[in-house]
Amino acid sequence: MTATTTPGLASSLINGILSIKPLANLAKHQARQMMIKRAERIGVPWTEEVKTLEARDWTQELAQVQNSQLTYPEYYFRAFHAYKDGNLSWDAAFELEVAANTVHAGIWPDAGAKGDAKLRQSYHDILTKSLPHQPQHILDMACGVGLSTFTLQEIYPQSQITGLDLSPYFLAVANYRAQQRQAKINWVHAPAESTGLPDASFDLVSIFLMFHELPLSATRKIFAEIRRVLRPGGHLAIMDMNPQSEIYQKMPPYILTLLKSTEPYLDQYFALDIEQTLVEAGFQTPTITSNTPRHRTVIAQVSP
Repeated sequence: MTATTTPGLASSLINGILSIKPLANLAKHQARQMMIKRAERIGVPWTEEVKTLEARDWTQELAQVQNSQLTYPEYYFRAFHAYKDGNLSWDAAFELEVAANTVHAGIWPDAGAKGDAKLRQSYHDILTKSLPHQPQHILDMACGVGLSTFTLQEIYPQSQITGLDLSPYFLAVANYRAQQRQAKINWVHAPAESTGLPDASFDLVSIFLMFHELPLSATRKIFAEIRRVLRPGGHLAIMDMNPQSEIYQKMPPYILTLLKSTEPYLDQYFALDIEQTLVEAGFQTPTITSNTPRHRTVIAQVSP
């Protein structure tokens, strides 16, 4: 990945600005306002949707999913996506869906607010062709507020689906959405590297946009945990940023620096040899397919 070399003058200037907390906060605030304005312009009702969610009493949904005995890994306390408390906040949970619809609108020039749905479809077009049989038990790891979980349920309606996430706030919103949909999902509040789920209990583990938010040490532990919960012949499917994409290869260093300001482990993700790491974890050599100009789908089967 050539874009992570020694920063030039512009990148050094951006890094210097971001190291000054008041200036960094101002930059994040301005970026956030630009995002909201863009959302409203393309037809994503950001302000209205967030206000609706903020007006609810979330006590019941949170109590139904939260594991109060859980110990969070240190890396999860870092600020992500300009949220001071990262994913451990209601703000992040309330805005996840509208943010996804806004950010993914830019993947294809003509997609607009439907970009997120198109992104998910591009992943599942590859996945469904790669699976020899319909999976009976599916684990949606890092399920967030359930966007990926509900898509899996639509595509595999006969499957039993578990959604796992480390944020109880995300899971509370997912639980609420499931009630609205009358969807039967098993929500689990646990770290991906230590799920507490039984050995060999899933045919498919699906992970949508998680690994770019992790340090390498956590990634390796999670691959081992996935290997443990998958049945013989089971599959792991990953959709995430593609470090080999020309978009990132040619991205100006100062732009990449701004991106890293909200993604603290991006350098480690770009340095990951995902093929070799999966093989070392007990998987067959994976297939890696570009599913958008800047995303890839990785599919690996458990080795015999």
